[in-house]
Amino acid sequence: MSAENLPRILIIDDELAIRRFLHTVLSSEDFSLHEAENGHAGLAAAAAFKPDIILLDLGLPDLDGIKVITRLREWSHVPIIVLSVREHENDKVAALNAGADDYLTKPFGVGELLARIRAALRRSLQEVPEPIYASNGLQVDLTRRLVTIHSEEVSLTPTEYDILRLMVTHAGKVLTHSQILKQVWGIAYLEQPHVLRVNISNLRRKIEADPSRPRHIITEPGVGYRLTLQGNEFDRDPA
Repeated sequence: MSAENLPRILIIDDELAIRRFLHTVLSSEDFSLHEAENGHAGLAAAAAFKPDIILLDLGLPDLDGIKVITRLREWSHVPIIVLSVREHENDKVAALNAGADDYLTKPFGVGELLARIRAALRRSLQEVPEPIYASNGLQVDLTRRLVTIHSEEVSLTPTEYDILRLMVTHAGKVLTHSQILKQVWGIAYLEQPHVLRVNISNLRRKIEADPSRPRHIITEPGVGYRLTLQGNEFDRDPA
């Protein structure tokens, strides 16, 4: 398997010894790894590295791990496994309630850690058939990642598709600029709304008959964007 196709793991831990240990263990198991030594660096890395799973220590020097989980869950569903010396039930409950998927107390066995990682990856990769969105000639098949206009396939960049997919899953509702930036680019881009405007403009040129008078992606001035529901139906079985 090429390096770019390896499962990506982000390690957020301030202890260099722990990071080195995890790096040695996980790199030998065909994972692509990225490390962060504090909470703020971890949040930035989660947005840039786009990991498939996060291993998180709770006792970070700048942000408590619970706060890191809470902030991640504002825009990401990536599986989070907590690795912590905190062994009290209250700490475990707080982490799981904040959005962690699993909790291991240090010290832990390598075999158990690998089993927990693989179980989390299996759960996250299980595909559930998603509905097909259809409105005014635009059709988006989320399961097949297929976008068509009047039955003609439209080629979108990965970012354009991510924007459209987000809008489809919230069709008919207004998505604020901040919500879209968080979900598609991560919190590091919250102060860069021009990135969103450029991509919306490019997306409209590909799916709108007249981009200057859009029928699909509607601008809500000063707020964000909304995908219309006129003539729409969601169908989970196109056959």
